[in-house]
Amino acid sequence: MTSRVEKHYQQLLAANYTWMLGGDIEQAAQRQRALLESVLGGRAAEPGPAVDLGCGSGAQTLALADLGYAPVFAVDTDEALLAELRAYATGRAGVQTVHGDATTAVAEIDPETLHVAVCMGDTLPHLPSHAAVTTLFDHTARALRPGGALVLTYRDLTHPLYGADRAIPVRSTADKIMLCFLDFAGDDTVEVHDIVYTRAGDGWHVTKSSYPKLRLAPQWVTDQLAAAGFVVDHHEQTASGLWCTVGLRAA
Repeated sequence: MTSRVEKHYQQLLAANYTWMLGGDIEQAAQRQRALLESVLGGRAAEPGPAVDLGCGSGAQTLALADLGYAPVFAVDTDEALLAELRAYATGRAGVQTVHGDATTAVAEIDPETLHVAVCMGDTLPHLPSHAAVTTLFDHTARALRPGGALVLTYRDLTHPLYGADRAIPVRSTADKIMLCFLDFAGDDTVEVHDIVYTRAGDGWHVTKSSYPKLRLAPQWVTDQLAAAGFVVDHHEQTASGLWCTVGLRAA
């Protein structure tokens, strides 16, 4: 992540992360478990070491642990989210949190030891450059055993939006409303402006912050996976709008 992304999490996103997922981390983990079982097929029945790159508050981490993967290395740059994850993971002994960036963390894992790596929830576009994405793929391929899987979910931001279409509702409850709007100012990145309104005793209070996201074309992602030594096993856009791509590490 860039320093701007880390600052955005500290100022706004970390405090609202689990709420954005629906507010119930166990339900979010159940949804992610169903997705992982669907895209991994029989590999989900052969658990071993796994890593969650950009784990946030842990929906994918908990899903991997519940599928039997151990240890599950949960990597994130935000310590508040890691602390939240540790509280949620009580009773799941295999979960190990790692405070650091995804690219460095996966590079430090012993070669050919991981069964599964995931980078989900639109974390991939948080990386600082397209070159950083290819580096992450290279390091992950090295860490995975032959036949091991890398599962990605990410949003395709390569098609600009205009006017009011740039405003996107995220979630709303009786006491909180979150929306974002997108500024397609650059060829490689989009500026994401997050705005949160929170009801307090004396009215509504607003918190706002922005950060850049990479514009990653799904075809570019599959091309880079192939260049890193993966065979693309699954590639489709989900009902949520996120693309889900699975690469298997070639023998």
